[in-house]
Amino acid sequence: MAQVQLLYVDGSVEKVDKESAEALQALRQTTALLTAAALHQQFDGIRLGDNQATDDGFFIDSDKDEVQVSADELEAVAAIVKSFGKDKAKVEFESADLTAAKALYPNDQFQQELFEDNAQNGKVPLFKVGDFATIASGAVLNYVDVVKNFELLSVAGAYWKGMSSNDMLQRIYGTVFFKKDDLEADLVRRQEAKERDHRVIGNDLDLFFVDPKVGAGLPYWMPNGATIRRTIERYIIDKEVANGYNHVYTPILMNLNEYKTSGHWQHYREDMFPPMDMGDGELLELRPMNCPSHIQVYKHHIRSYRELPLRIAELGMMHRYEKSGALSGLQRVREMTLNDGHTFVTPDQIEDEFKSILDLMINVYHDFDIDDYTFRLSYRDPKNTDKYFDDDEMWNNAQTMLKKAMDDMNLNYVEAEGEAAFYGPKLDVQTKTALGNEETLSTIQLDFMLPKQFDLHYVGEDGKDHRPIMIHRGVISTMERFTAYLTEMYKGAFPTWLAPKQVQIIPVREDTHAEYADQVRNELAAAGIRATVDHRNEKMGYKIREAQTHKVPYTLVVGDSEVENNGVTVRKYGEQDQISKSKSDFISEILADLATYSRTK
Repeated sequence: MAQVQLLYVDGSVEKVDKESAEALQALRQTTALLTAAALHQQFDGIRLGDNQATDDGFFIDSDKDEVQVSADELEAVAAIVKSFGKDKAKVEFESADLTAAKALYPNDQFQQELFEDNAQNGKVPLFKVGDFATIASGAVLNYVDVVKNFELLSVAGAYWKGMSSNDMLQRIYGTVFFKKDDLEADLVRRQEAKERDHRVIGNDLDLFFVDPKVGAGLPYWMPNGATIRRTIERYIIDKEVANGYNHVYTPILMNLNEYKTSGHWQHYREDMFPPMDMGDGELLELRPMNCPSHIQVYKHHIRSYRELPLRIAELGMMHRYEKSGALSGLQRVREMTLNDGHTFVTPDQIEDEFKSILDLMINVYHDFDIDDYTFRLSYRDPKNTDKYFDDDEMWNNAQTMLKKAMDDMNLNYVEAEGEAAFYGPKLDVQTKTALGNEETLSTIQLDFMLPKQFDLHYVGEDGKDHRPIMIHRGVISTMERFTAYLTEMYKGAFPTWLAPKQVQIIPVREDTHAEYADQVRNELAAAGIRATVDHRNEKMGYKIREAQTHKVPYTLVVGDSEVENNGVTVRKYGEQDQISKSKSDFISEILADLATYSRTK
């Protein structure tokens, strides 16, 4: 197998297989380095920030006094990158004095800061290509003639070091592979992902927006997006109530002491917003999780074993202190509303309740036509049990019960030792986003710790106090992330029951058919169908095309014939055929569509 030589940040070299993950990551880092060198060569006075390989390619940050590097200039930059390979350039390592390194770029505050941050004992590790040098980061390829199959993809803003209080730089994204076929396949994948990107579709369909000037990571739901979200919320609440859940509303603020009791303050403080000092010694915290709130609901009454399992659910708003660089559309936000639920059970109820929750999840997936997911059972690490809640018998019994439940339901799953939460084993339902990233869609977690931390009890059949077990579960994640997931899965063509606008009605002539079009809309609205009439002074063909562009499930055209016959001409999204039918037949058809959640199987 062919090999390539890697150069590390300490100056050492090593040969690795060209097909290895290490080689690909080094190729990405090398191309990022060469792109930084090309920018330095192409633009006088440019300032350069980070250049980094990622799991999906690479990026380079830069800043200019006048205008930033534009997408139109990437081709010229790429040509310089390719010239390094043709000239058989080599990446070299140098351990430079900090003073000498800073003298290389006296007017570049970003390079100056990188040198200072990475200096040790007055020395700075550098990678050099020709007369360009920058901080050594990651492993690179010693010889750059293999940097041929790459693409500089796009530009976007990015805060220096991912902090919104810092300067906004221009980030250039790229991708690279050893083989041309791999690059071409990656570009096809990226195009498909772009067509599914919920941020692009969200803008096209006017679903939501995020404006960093008024609050990064804080989405504003426009009427179309709010309709989708409201439909999802009503659906899941009805499902859960039908499955025995008690829905509640609890405050988004709580005394900080409760999060100290739960352990969130000790373990998740970096992801929490700073406490609010009320001036009288009381510290209030924006909640990062809902479980302490639901524990308060449980504790409000003395509980009997006859009440268990006690199922508490909420669409609970939470806040997480996400760094600006990690925020992305609806998928990574600072304010989110979680479809959250907590069930309090006796030990012998764990298996049945687990099955019940899993049945609910699978039923919900079916209604949303979700079928691309896998199950992962996460256990504690048997070789390192010290880092988990200390109750060997409880762990062994719980893990055995979860595995038995999965086997009884004939579900395929993978087992992951060491992936359990500190407080108990869990089941994660994994799926992939349009960009190919794996994420957790749903989870069921057993918790032995919080009932003990909050001293929870129920009165057993023997009249004595017993400790319940708590089951955390989220069926459809947060409203934000689930809406993003569905938007990408459906490519914005939402099934009729979810579509913000289910029917668009177009009168052939405004002067003679508008009144009938409004009558049709009113009858549809009375039947619970979301319909609008396009009264704009535009050509009918334009209106029909626009309805298709906005992916409206049904477009109705009404003219003389429809008025005379009390009918409509129907065109479904994505279809060319137009079918005339009576108004009552169409209403029956769309109601049947809604009743089956637009499923075809």
